Amino acid sequence: MVTAILKHKPTKLFLGFTAFFCCNALIAETIGNKIFSLEKLFGAHPVNFTLFGEKGLSFNLTCGVLLWPLEFVMTDIVNEYFGPKAVRRISYTAVILIGYAFIMFYLSMGVPPADFWYSTGVADGVPDMSKAYNSIFGQGMWIIFGSLTAFLVSQIVDVTIFHKIKKITGDKKIWLRATGSTLVSQLVDSFIVLFIAFKIGKRWSWQLVLGICVMNYIYKFTMAIILTPLIYIVEKRIEKYLGHETAAKMKRSAMGQEDDGFANIPAAG
Repeated sequence: MVTAILKHKPTKLFLGFTAFFCCNALIAETIGNKIFSLEKLFGAHPVNFTLFGEKGLSFNLTCGVLLWPLEFVMTDIVNEYFGPKAVRRISYTAVILIGYAFIMFYLSMGVPPADFWYSTGVADGVPDMSKAYNSIFGQGMWIIFGSLTAFLVSQIVDVTIFHKIKKITGDKKIWLRATGSTLVSQLVDSFIVLFIAFKIGKRWSWQLVLGICVMNYIYKFTMAIILTPLIYIVEKRIEKYLGHETAAKMKRSAMGQEDDGFANIPAAG
């Protein structure tokens, strides 16, 4: 039976999407501690915007935003071929794994370090390896809670809008449902994580939270537009891998128009 399942192309595709989705989300959460300047990345001077009375705003972003746009692309692709239940399934799986990872991070921080380890980074400019380790993996609980909450809520929003648009457009205009759902869900994601992590957790002013939210959303909005062609590229690869008939059947199943393709997994024997 196991061999039969692993030979079933839709199942293999879903397992691959799930693995990449969860891995990408965990990496994004882990590297999110680092803040970088988007302008300096492209050799430009930081912009100096004033929004909601807050001056000096620029595109200072967490490294996690480099990977999060891919999550929403993956969400739209899974939604297209497997439906909203599958999106919720991999989203819950990702949240559970990320939560597990952070528990392990905190437990590892509490393990007594070896005496010699403290100074092993001195030659590289790190005087205390234990403090460096804890500062990297010791994200605040409000940030973790805000990030995971924003992720789950934005995924639900993305799925809902995607299917509402698809019911109107059918199989046409994938760019509209993919980009449209992403633009709305990214706004929700940006606001929730900042509200929980910094308005509630750090007691930042509303003006500062909203100003940073807008700056983050400008980046996410731009990335959603830029990555739209990627959806068409992946869709063509999937069509080639599955075959047109199977891919079309999976799309109809995702919209609830016929039985789930997973019901047709061949039995062993």
